[in-house]
Amino acid sequence: MGLAPYGEPKYVDLILDNLLDLKDDGTFRLNMDYFNYCTGLTMTNKKFDKLFGAPPRKSESEITQREMDIAASIQKVTEMVVLRLAKTIRAETDCQYLCLAGGVALNCVANGELLRAGIFDDIWIQPAAGDAGGALGAALAVWHDLHNGERKLNSSDSMQGSYLGPHFEREEIHTRLDKVGAVYKILEDKALMPQLAEILDNDNVVGWFQGRMEFGPRALGGRSIIGNPRSTKMQSQMNLKIKYRESFRPFAPSVLIEDVNKYFKHDRPSPYMLLVAPVTEEIRTPMTKEQEKLFGIEKLNIPRSELPAITHVDYSARIQTIHPETNPRYYQLVSAFKAQSGCSVLVNTSFNVRGEPIVCTPEDAYRCFMRTEMDYLVIENFLMAKSDQPKIEKDKSWMDEFELD
Repeated sequence: MGLAPYGEPKYVDLILDNLLDLKDDGTFRLNMDYFNYCTGLTMTNKKFDKLFGAPPRKSESEITQREMDIAASIQKVTEMVVLRLAKTIRAETDCQYLCLAGGVALNCVANGELLRAGIFDDIWIQPAAGDAGGALGAALAVWHDLHNGERKLNSSDSMQGSYLGPHFEREEIHTRLDKVGAVYKILEDKALMPQLAEILDNDNVVGWFQGRMEFGPRALGGRSIIGNPRSTKMQSQMNLKIKYRESFRPFAPSVLIEDVNKYFKHDRPSPYMLLVAPVTEEIRTPMTKEQEKLFGIEKLNIPRSELPAITHVDYSARIQTIHPETNPRYYQLVSAFKAQSGCSVLVNTSFNVRGEPIVCTPEDAYRCFMRTEMDYLVIENFLMAKSDQPKIEKDKSWMDEFELD
């Protein structure tokens, strides 16, 4: 999904002729002769390699135009399937609204295309739409089937912003940070938020650990790494020095709900970072004729808007809207950044490095902070600067503990 905009969908016909029998109503049959994931340890087999002219790229090797074009083609076919299925469902049910779950519902580019197609008046995507969402389904099944629980209708989203995980009280954080030898200062919100806004405005990268942990794969302001979206170096800095992942991967913007249409062609809530929309024409940076001649990853470091750190190569962004009702502290921080800089957007990525799960506890957060080139860490009202911290002795390499994704 993130690689697709760098390529051309030149393999669409090849996919539809060989891999996927797609019907007009969106139903399809996958040709398992080319796949190995049901019976083996790999996703595809040698027949798949032959079809696309080469074996899969080895991990950490250079990404070529072939991989970009395959990604673009698969994304295009995915969108075709989603739109055809949606049209069929609307015609058969005449429902105005659509709820989505399952791993494909994490494809926020396809979700954005579906929303803009106007097939339904609105769509709602379960924030833990992958396999983890099965836990939610199991809980609902027990509630309805075993306990005869009634369906509860709410005027607002009952997922509570997806902040359903553990949280830690101040005294417990104090004890845990002392145990790992962290050096910190405690600031109340009135002093903390303006100071953090200034820190972010100076292009520092901050680990943000607040309240309950998110349920689902997206960091939504509970366990996030945040930065200044106006910085031309923020995307590569976060990718290469903090997340330790490929430099092409885009970062998402967190934006105050009341300002979303100031920056993006989007006019409704997107609290779970599951919708992609274009940035507005007003903030775009046009490419020069020389830049337009570039191909693929060569376009990576060309600023596309006034917010280059969150604007993808195709002028798109994966939006998270911030609401005072569901995450008042994160809303307070972005509001302070707006007062400091005039910008009501922050870069937001999950608080982890490549291959690791999102941090859950204060110890997880401090360890990730110390192993990367983050500049500051804030856990509730505890503020830590990297320059003040003692070196961790006998620390393991994170790459030895987790398999790279």
